[in-house]
Amino acid sequence: MTVNALNIFKNRGYFFQCTNEEALNKLLGNKKIHFYIGFDCTAKSLHVGSLLQIMCLRQLQKLGHTPVVLLGGGTTLIGDPSGKEESRKILTEDVIEQNVTSIKKVFSSFLSNEGDNKVVYVNNKDWLKDLNYIEFLRDYGKHFTINRMLTFDSVKLRLDREQSLSFLEFNYMIFQAYDFMKLYETHNCLLQIGGSDQWGNIVNGVELIRRTKSKEAYGLTTPLITTSSGAKMGKTEKGAVWLDKELLSSFDYWQFWRNTDDRDVINYLKLFTELSEEEIEKLSKLDGANINEAKIILANEATKMLHGKEEAEKALETSKKTFDDKSFDENLPTLEIKKNELEKGISLKEMLIKIGFATSNSDFKRNFQNAAYKINNKNVTDENQALTIDNLDGDTIKLSFGKKKHHLIKAK
Repeated sequence: MTVNALNIFKNRGYFFQCTNEEALNKLLGNKKIHFYIGFDCTAKSLHVGSLLQIMCLRQLQKLGHTPVVLLGGGTTLIGDPSGKEESRKILTEDVIEQNVTSIKKVFSSFLSNEGDNKVVYVNNKDWLKDLNYIEFLRDYGKHFTINRMLTFDSVKLRLDREQSLSFLEFNYMIFQAYDFMKLYETHNCLLQIGGSDQWGNIVNGVELIRRTKSKEAYGLTTPLITTSSGAKMGKTEKGAVWLDKELLSSFDYWQFWRNTDDRDVINYLKLFTELSEEEIEKLSKLDGANINEAKIILANEATKMLHGKEEAEKALETSKKTFDDKSFDENLPTLEIKKNELEKGISLKEMLIKIGFATSNSDFKRNFQNAAYKINNKNVTDENQALTIDNLDGDTIKLSFGKKKHHLIKAK
């Protein structure tokens, strides 16, 4: 029996809208295709805000389709205005190239690099860098009308708010359409997937292929994921939740998912794990304190996918020791310092800022006044507290911020 890809996308919450749904549904059911998602390379790693797109790549690859990961070494030089209220910082080519190399590592945890439909990596710098601008405008500029481009949300919202939109950024949607056409030519890519804010850019690509090739291609967008409180999913007090194992520990990643709001956990199980719909339906019946069981399953499944089963189990064990036993585990995030520094005394405030438990002096003061800090499970009562060798439990000090954030300071 053929598995219906679009039904899976709809049931799990990946589907927002698509071009020519009936034809795309038939295509995905009748043949295995190449499809792509583009990722700009503005940082060393993708963060959890990109995970929905990665899950789309993974889901369709498991159904036999070939994922093409487009790393935007070329378009990152410009900056995508979609969903942004101001221009992006322009990065150097060297920094972008380093980001491209680093970001590639993220996908190895989620996508298969073996078999007939192994993941394909492309970099749009390869075809954008040496474009002849005069020829490009002559051959492709005629297919885009300013009238139409002004109607797309990525442009319209900026103009409605009277925010600056440079000509540099205005070109972005033309380049993204050109990317789709190039991937159609070189890899027979028939589908582009992106976030809902990419709809205008994707439609431009579909239309460019139709006009220049007289062929049909398709676009599909995913919904914008926000938390039940309305915040952008993946943003925390400590910053981005990175998908690079070197930038965020498995415990911190596990803890991010474990701290999911009760109202979001079932939705996140559908979006970010591969549990069956039947299993998720059972978990949806949990209520009260029992909902924590679903959160632990979410944290285990999500962490297992990125960091592996062993690291997920370690993170769970660390959490049990830290929160249930009120002790600490060596797998907690750890900062090593020299013992003689403790002999002199270290400002607790400076240490908390260093490990990310406060963003500034005033932030520290607010948290202190709310009794948010503990040393070895005991409340901090002195704003000018210093850490000394008297605080050592063995060779370690456990610092806590609220009930859920813990960090070890280890003397050596």
